[in-house]
Amino acid sequence: MKKSIKACFIILLAIGSQTAVKAQVDPHFTQYYISPSWLNPALTGVFDGDYRVSAIYRTQWGNISSPYSTPGVAVDFSTSKNANFGLSVLNQAAGDGGYNYTTAYGNMAYTGLRFGANGNQRITIGMQVGMIQRRFNSSKLTFGDQWNPISGYNPGNATADLFSANSTTSFDMGAGALYYDGRPGKKANFFAGFSLSHLTKPKDDFSGKSNAVIPMRFTGHAGLRIKLTETVSITPNFLYLDQGTASEKMLGAYGEFKLGPVNDFMIGANYRVKDAISPFAGFTHKGMVIGLSYDINTSDLGKLANGSNSFELSLSFIGRKTAKTPEAEFVCPRL
Repeated sequence: MKKSIKACFIILLAIGSQTAVKAQVDPHFTQYYISPSWLNPALTGVFDGDYRVSAIYRTQWGNISSPYSTPGVAVDFSTSKNANFGLSVLNQAAGDGGYNYTTAYGNMAYTGLRFGANGNQRITIGMQVGMIQRRFNSSKLTFGDQWNPISGYNPGNATADLFSANSTTSFDMGAGALYYDGRPGKKANFFAGFSLSHLTKPKDDFSGKSNAVIPMRFTGHAGLRIKLTETVSITPNFLYLDQGTASEKMLGAYGEFKLGPVNDFMIGANYRVKDAISPFAGFTHKGMVIGLSYDINTSDLGKLANGSNSFELSLSFIGRKTAKTPEAEFVCPRL
């Protein structure tokens, strides 16, 4: 029973109290560049190719009864008409109560802002439109007034804890901008962007407050691709998230080593400040990239969960119908 109570406490602490409506509610990824439209809609179609299909799976708190599970899939297309398009879907499931958080967005980016020699320095502006659905299964929940100090839990006992709704769907919008230096032949190429999510401030129907909304999320990200040799490069990168009363800072770097004309190997690590250290490894074959990262939790919450850690597996594929454009190779770091 103590183990069950502890597991429930961890889930409640991680998801956040329903009264604390200003806390962060969005999921996050260590390999955040694998899901670029979640990170910043301005990244839609910003890659060296004609189309990209990507998928990512994250699991965390694996030593509790119903751990977090977050799969996401996305597809986006680049065009020569100064507009790129994409679709993305994400689902997060957690807890014995069957909690699900699902998002589905259509994404578009305008790519016509170009300057410098040959237009190789670019600014893209993106937006996303879609929906957020959150739901849970109240029949799977247990309540304090269903416990008897002598006989224990009895699901037949009536509870005074009632819910007005167990599912809510809201319209949602987001926007972002990105700058990148795509000039070929440089030793260092810089990129940076920011985005604002939940611009419509979707109503939080699960809160006890009638005016509660899902808070906006601000995302800032940047990196620098440094070419050390013809076959070796290193990319330090930085991510900052702020939503409600919560914030997240992550910094790291990965090295990319060319093993041949169509094969690369990547290795590196990120540090999520006051939360986790995340080693990463990846392999590229032609247009396909597979990556694996593992979060080693360093926070007090990790100690409470007996050192429970998290891992992510990602797979992406970039297809090309046209010749490769070397100036775009660095644009979308794979970590």
